[in-house]
Amino acid sequence: MAKLVVTYPAQPGATFDRDYYVKVHLPLVEKHFGPVGMTGGEALFPLADDAAFLCMGILTFSDAGAIGAAMAAPGAGEVFADIANFTNVQPTATAMA
Repeated sequence: MAKLVVTYPAQPGATFDRDYYVKVHLPLVEKHFGPVGMTGGEALFPLADDAAFLCMGILTFSDAGAIGAAMAAPGAGEVFADIANFTNVQPTATAMA
């Protein structure tokens, strides 16, 4: 099993639509990454207003190769383009074992 942790940093002027992220973006991610080995995903939102991140998305994959397959999947471009629909910050992604 491998995980891809996607963080959306808090910064001045940052916006983040939690409702859109949960109801639209995560299902889009599952649609395109599920067929290549994503087995689950969750969104974590900070309780504190002064947290370093607006959101942390944790995607679980069958193995590290599945993360690479997801990044190269035909629908990956649609997933990445959708980010602008819920935030104005650039996320960072880290693969973890």
